[in-house]
Amino acid sequence: MTKKVLVLCTGNSCRSIIAEALINSEFDGKVKAYSSGVSASGKVNPNAKKVLQSKKIWNDDYHSKVLEEVMLISFDLVITVCENASQNCPVFPNNTQLIHIGFEDPYGQSYEAFELCFEQIKNRLLPLVKSIFE
Repeated sequence: MTKKVLVLCTGNSCRSIIAEALINSEFDGKVKAYSSGVSASGKVNPNAKKVLQSKKIWNDDYHSKVLEEVMLISFDLVITVCENASQNCPVFPNNTQLIHIGFEDPYGQSYEAFELCFEQIKNRLLPLVKSIFE
């Protein structure tokens, strides 16, 4: 059975989108990631999209979503990737596991900051998700 993960941040335009794409590309259908924002911006940051395109893991279905768009999904794991989302995370039913792993927000920074964010999420978050679902 496919495990479902929600990656939550403030704007759902950078970090959570990158994490969603990385998880979906890494686990070959065994884990399905979604992302959302506690105050969703409504758009994916162009540099986040560019990084994902350069890694060949961009999907046109990725978009900035408000929590209401994903609240009916039964998640196995919710990951907050920023302090704001961690502090404002809603309660999820069925004792959904919740973890926090923070990443610096690349918003408003250079493209290189987005590349660094991608690498940090890849190197820190993916092994954690793997260890939880092994």
